[in-house]
Amino acid sequence: MASAVERTDELVREYLLYREFTGTLKVLDAEMKADKEKGCRVDKIVEHLQHLVQGYDLNGLREYWNYLDRRLFRRLEDAYRHTVNKLRTSLYRYYLVHTVQEEVQRRCQLQEENEALWQKLFAMQAEAKMKKEEEVVHHKLPYYVQNMDRLGDSELDLMSSQRTSSPMPSQTKAGSFLSMLLPQSKKPPVKGSVPLQQSQSPVSTGKKDGINNQAAKSKDGSAARDGKMLSSTTTDLGTVQQRQKRVQDLERDPSIVQQRQRKVLDYGKERKELLSKGVEKKPEGSSAEIDVPSSPELPIDQLDSPSKLDKCSLDGGSEQPFIVLSQEEYAEHHSSIMHCRVDCSGRRVASLDVDGVVKVWTFNPTMQTKATIMSKSQLLSLEWATKPDRLLLLGSGVGTVRLYDTDAKKNLYELTIDESYPRILSLACSPSGTSFVCSSAAPSIKLATMPDTGEKGVNLVPGNLLLWDTKTMKQQHQFSLDPEPIAINCTAFSHNGNLLVSGAADGIIRLFDMQRYDCAMSWHAHSGEVYSVEFSYDENSVYSIGEDGKFIQWNIHKSGVKVSECGVQSDAIGPFVLSGYSGYKQVQVPHGRLFAFDSEGHYVLTCSSSGGIIHKLTNTEQAMEPCLSLGGHRAPVVTVDWCTAMDCGTCLTASMDGRIKLTTLLAHKP
Repeated sequence: MASAVERTDELVREYLLYREFTGTLKVLDAEMKADKEKGCRVDKIVEHLQHLVQGYDLNGLREYWNYLDRRLFRRLEDAYRHTVNKLRTSLYRYYLVHTVQEEVQRRCQLQEENEALWQKLFAMQAEAKMKKEEEVVHHKLPYYVQNMDRLGDSELDLMSSQRTSSPMPSQTKAGSFLSMLLPQSKKPPVKGSVPLQQSQSPVSTGKKDGINNQAAKSKDGSAARDGKMLSSTTTDLGTVQQRQKRVQDLERDPSIVQQRQRKVLDYGKERKELLSKGVEKKPEGSSAEIDVPSSPELPIDQLDSPSKLDKCSLDGGSEQPFIVLSQEEYAEHHSSIMHCRVDCSGRRVASLDVDGVVKVWTFNPTMQTKATIMSKSQLLSLEWATKPDRLLLLGSGVGTVRLYDTDAKKNLYELTIDESYPRILSLACSPSGTSFVCSSAAPSIKLATMPDTGEKGVNLVPGNLLLWDTKTMKQQHQFSLDPEPIAINCTAFSHNGNLLVSGAADGIIRLFDMQRYDCAMSWHAHSGEVYSVEFSYDENSVYSIGEDGKFIQWNIHKSGVKVSECGVQSDAIGPFVLSGYSGYKQVQVPHGRLFAFDSEGHYVLTCSSSGGIIHKLTNTEQAMEPCLSLGGHRAPVVTVDWCTAMDCGTCLTASMDGRIKLTTLLAHKP
């Protein structure tokens, strides 16, 4: 029953395509997606149940089970009732176990993040404490204190002359020195001879102020002490007054007075010079802080921020066709990316780098690596199997193709292609999942001698195109490549698998009928290699990008007839160049998909030097109009993919620095 319904759907779709009823075809596709019975196909029903479980949609799961029970299970005999109830219980248990496991993983991840945050917090607190201690210890001194070695000579000479007459305590010396230093700094420099009374006034006043301050401090301290302390303080005050009188007697000597006047003049000049230098330095420092222009360059995190992506439009004031919801980065690769493909369900992504490392990862609800595949031999191609979608096909450079189970993380089968054609350049799985095509080629002489030159035309070598059975892993057919065997760079199936299109190194596009296994038509498309080919949404035409830098739409009903043609920028087709320090230069020829369509075929995503660019397809001579730049990359983007399995389209752009940007878009519907 299921096979009959599927066959009928395919016949209806072919009829609508033949009559060019594209509107009716869109309505049919939408209703088939919303069909709950899934055409009575068990695999589709199970896939929908798994999607509900992995999406934590309990209400949707119960509603869908009730629908199946009402439409199918209630019509069964009573002998199957126990089996149906057991199946329902097992389904709910599966949902519960999956939810608990994901919750435990989420809590463990949150705990690890909290521990990392606590460690950062403690480190920041310790660093702040160390900085505070450094600020307390290593404080900056004023200008006059920094130059104390120059200012203290005259004053020390004066105090030494006073010290010869009578010894003074350390406090008195310090007080007299500061009292002479600070008050005189407020007076202008003395010119000519100064009377004796004027010369005596600053010193005597300073000393009297110091004595009065000491007396006041002693009186304040004696209020809390006993009577003996008060009497000792009074005795000290008397001795200080007697020493003050002796100093005044010494100051009346004319020779001492003249010597002190000269030293005061010298001190005033030195202080004036130092203060003038300090004033000159201060505006310079302040102007340097104010006049520094802000850098016009934006930080890297602002360039990568998803909030800035909406401003990267190339269309100026026109309304945006898509709304950028988010942009995430997958950075597990350490070398340039060759292929990056998302499976048909939109849940897994497989990426391959030039080191032969394959990463299988998911991005919903969080970005997480599920499997890592290391290969001793070089890997050149990869492709997801359609049924089941957990299987991955890997083509190597030594003539082998592996079938890898991403859930079990093991190789299911490995087959060997013709040893004379060891390089597996392209893999494509049919929509039914029963077979896949494999393009193999002979070793390239240029690549063997100069592996990193990135020269064009490196695949102008013999090759073949084979059809293999996915279940038995046996060869079914070898396609004829007229006029001569040539390396096939890219292949793509139609929606029902009845047609296969290929682009070769000789610039010829070939269209194969998969029911008769022969070449229906072929035409010379590009002056150079064909890098990437895809069917249009209505499958009445084929798009291709070639070595000549042209993006061309071909009519498949009329061989070699162009529908539209336009040139693309050089950084969208390669060879891709990544430059670095000390003359470092890495060159890479195209390997993966260079363009991808949205769900309705109105927009196309291409490569660029700084990120993917979305173009709008038009019916005019200029087949593409750039409308949105995704950005976010610091290296050239070498391959792209556009997942349309979910409501929000997801664009994948992979670059030569091993970074993969995952941009989630929402179609803007006015």
